Amino acid sequence: MNCCSSALLVAGMLAAVPAHAQWMSRTVDGIMGTRIYVEIWADDPAKGEAAIDAVMDEMRHIDETMSTYKPTSEVSKVNALAAKQPVPISLELFKLLGTALEYSRITEGAFDITYASVGYMYNFRERKRPTEQQIAAALPAVNYRHVLLDPKTQTVRFSQPGVRIDLGGIAKGYSVDCGIEILLARGYKHALVNAGGDSRVIGDRFGRPWVVGIRHPDHPDQVITRIPLVDAAFSTSGDYERYFDEDGVRYHHIIDPHTGHSASKVRSATVIAPTATRTDGLSKTAFVLGPEEAMKIYDKLDDVDAVLVTLDGRILYSKGLQPGAAAAPDAATPPTATPPTATPPTANPAAAPATH
Repeated sequence: MNCCSSALLVAGMLAAVPAHAQWMSRTVDGIMGTRIYVEIWADDPAKGEAAIDAVMDEMRHIDETMSTYKPTSEVSKVNALAAKQPVPISLELFKLLGTALEYSRITEGAFDITYASVGYMYNFRERKRPTEQQIAAALPAVNYRHVLLDPKTQTVRFSQPGVRIDLGGIAKGYSVDCGIEILLARGYKHALVNAGGDSRVIGDRFGRPWVVGIRHPDHPDQVITRIPLVDAAFSTSGDYERYFDEDGVRYHHIIDPHTGHSASKVRSATVIAPTATRTDGLSKTAFVLGPEEAMKIYDKLDDVDAVLVTLDGRILYSKGLQPGAAAAPDAATPPTATPPTATPPTANPAAAPATH
């Protein structure tokens, strides 16, 4: 899947707890083209392993359904047929497409799953990009309004030829939420699920919050700020995940749907909200709209906060995270414009590699 990811470092401190219970964790590489990390507090090791198995199975199901790299997936079927005819799809995919279109409206088109109409021509591993002529020819197909959903027939169709969709910018966050729902249904109250740059935590670490460390865009061993979280999700997108540099220009995987080129108005964006679907869908906005316009959108949303790193190295905070704000976390003091050197915590590494 094409999606954005980031090396987010997660750590917490553990107070006195019952001796029979324990933290359990597992890391699996390759699902959805990224690293999946699950950590839970479990009273029963066997049940804990079964719960983590269930989360991983759900991740694989979403990958099989929504990956554009798998020709048998539902999304691949939609891309092959929807410009010719309405395509019946599962209720799960129908709902997620509806959510994606909602985020397109919220972000004024900055988030747009039809970016793939141009985006499929980029190959960052092979350092390939489309020509200006190819972009110009494909760009008319990039518009979320071309995706037409019919709730009566539970179908999707495209309003013109050449349209392609890619859910990489929201499906990982959605998969994290699905994993969390599985754990909640099994009675777990303290857990972390991470898929690349998208994570969600439930509960705390027994009186201490989970702590999110946001990495410096240019220095993976440095952390620009730490934010304590309880019962929250967070996603970080950066121009340093999948990219190549050519003639002084960085080509990376976050594509501006208005231009077909890599969106480069910030270096990184971290969004905090109740669900990972929401944070994933909103974290690319600043790359397309720029930090000031993106912050206007974030500040309008009561359940969303954000930390942006601008092109000149400034660190911007949404109103809920600014010093003195009622919602500001008590353990996160905003750093100066020059990020301090920090030793990343290692108790619970949720760092993820670049994704497809």
